[in-house]
Amino acid sequence: MKTIDLNSDLGESYGAWAMGDDAAMIDIVSSANVACGFHAGDPAGILRTLKVAAERGVAIGAHVSYPDIVGFGRRDMDIAAADLLADVVYQIGALQGLAATVGAKVSYVKPHGALYNRIAVDPVQGAAVIEAIRSVDPSLALVALANAPIIAQARAAGLRVVSEAYADRAYTKDRRLVSRREPGAVLHDAALIAERMVRLARHGTIEAIDGSVISIETQSICVHGDSPGAVAIAKEIRRRLEAEGVVITPSA
Repeated sequence: MKTIDLNSDLGESYGAWAMGDDAAMIDIVSSANVACGFHAGDPAGILRTLKVAAERGVAIGAHVSYPDIVGFGRRDMDIAAADLLADVVYQIGALQGLAATVGAKVSYVKPHGALYNRIAVDPVQGAAVIEAIRSVDPSLALVALANAPIIAQARAAGLRVVSEAYADRAYTKDRRLVSRREPGAVLHDAALIAERMVRLARHGTIEAIDGSVISIETQSICVHGDSPGAVAIAKEIRRRLEAEGVVITPSA
């Protein structure tokens, strides 16, 4: 039986600024990557998202980031390892505290945006994130970009790792995400995206932006909660996967 996790980045609204439809996405996905305040999310909004996730039995992860609210965590930072470690510990702890008030538990950590992309290939910042997770709770899983060096690095350090692919992002022939600055980096056609994810879940392959076919070994699929039409995209992915006999279940 084929199984796959379906996750989304949530809890990113801030004050009067609304981002995405968390309640609708939580009805579709099996895991919720909840912002921790460093790139988005205020405490009250994060708590609301956690409450809904807990009520619906969705797995919860800490969506940790560089301290970059203005840039939505998508600006790369050359940050000292000690500072990065402390920042990640702080964010995990904050989310754990909020989750505890609604009877929920944080089961994994997924870095956000620029931090996610940086640690995929940067062993120094990767080591800081790994050590931060281990120091808080070594049973927490790390969600990381499939096929990236960080996967082996984290496993060697004793962490459980969930390899992840992106539903609404294009890939290069080198199995990396196409930069958001490039045309065609973000996909919007729900039917096309769902077809790609069925192929990925069943066969482990996907078409790169240059037309070549690449292999991606993944346990989880992410749909960005802030993408236009995110809910419709997630619904279509889930519908198609289940129609193909793929079971949607948390991987962390």
